[in-house]
Amino acid sequence: MTTAFDPIELSGTELANRIAMAPMTRSRAYGEGLTVTESTVEYYSQRASAGLIVTEGIQPSVQGQGYPNTPGLHSDEQVAAWRKVTDAVHAKGAKIFAQIMHAGRIGHPVLWPDEERLSVAPSSVAADGQLYTHEGPKDFLAPRELTADEIPAIIEEFAEAARNAVAAGFDGVELHGANGYLIHQFIADNTNLRTDEWGGSVENRIRFAVEVTKAVAAAIGPERTGLRLSPGNSYNDIAETDPKATYPALVKALEPLGLGYLHIVEMIPGYRDITLELRELFSGTLILNPATEGPTDHKALGLVEEGVADIVAFGALFLANPDLPTRLRTEGPYNTPDTASFFGGDDKGYTDYPTLSGS
Repeated sequence: MTTAFDPIELSGTELANRIAMAPMTRSRAYGEGLTVTESTVEYYSQRASAGLIVTEGIQPSVQGQGYPNTPGLHSDEQVAAWRKVTDAVHAKGAKIFAQIMHAGRIGHPVLWPDEERLSVAPSSVAADGQLYTHEGPKDFLAPRELTADEIPAIIEEFAEAARNAVAAGFDGVELHGANGYLIHQFIADNTNLRTDEWGGSVENRIRFAVEVTKAVAAAIGPERTGLRLSPGNSYNDIAETDPKATYPALVKALEPLGLGYLHIVEMIPGYRDITLELRELFSGTLILNPATEGPTDHKALGLVEEGVADIVAFGALFLANPDLPTRLRTEGPYNTPDTASFFGGDDKGYTDYPTLSGS
């Protein structure tokens, strides 16, 4: 019987186990030009007992930034800073993928050097709610609708960021197609009101996700390319009328590419049936982040034994337990995540969580 502690081949290399660190925004890119720091190097290297680490969301362009102090992969300085992280993780035997995340309408002009700019999205539909910024909470603004002529350049931003990720030493990239960011905004019918080839029908609404994935796979190789999806997820004011039709169509369109993996986030209780259907449609490695569907501690490892997933990803539990694979094997005890230090701040709640050995 296969267990989560068995190795698995991914992207042509062997992972030490089937336990992944899920991507988590930490808002600590305090270096000049939104570069990561030595604290980030320490943070990821502490967690290198994971078979696979997927980084926090990294913006592919200035306008792709959605939150304060999130890192980029669009400058030479950012590439050089990330190289220190990948070197440290590789030195401890883990593999690390960069998550590329364009926030789309989730963001605010105060984050960017040119405050006259608006965020961009498939349609000019503002998200309900507010964004925390260094100037305090800001209402989300209606984004500027991308023209059909502009969309290829946005797709190329993802491809160029993927090339930069490989230059920085990453083993691959994960495209963030979940949680209400730009790729998800094209997929969802409440944020994509277009009537051209990029909107309307299921086939047209998934087109952006498919074209971005194709471009990245062509740039760095399909085996180095993963995609994260969250069917039915309402985060960031997303509403999907029929995810049970949309996501199988998307995975069918992606299947011929031979991607490295598909990463499913179960944000909505009762959506395991979609996960199982996508599992059947996708022949590559399936990573599952069972965020609300069942247990999220050592009990979740049974998903590998049952064949539901090839790899199980852990978020907040990995944030608070740098030696999580060891703790999963012993079935705890687990440190409790400090939610107050999730986003921004110093090394408290970042690199100071103790391991079982006390270090």
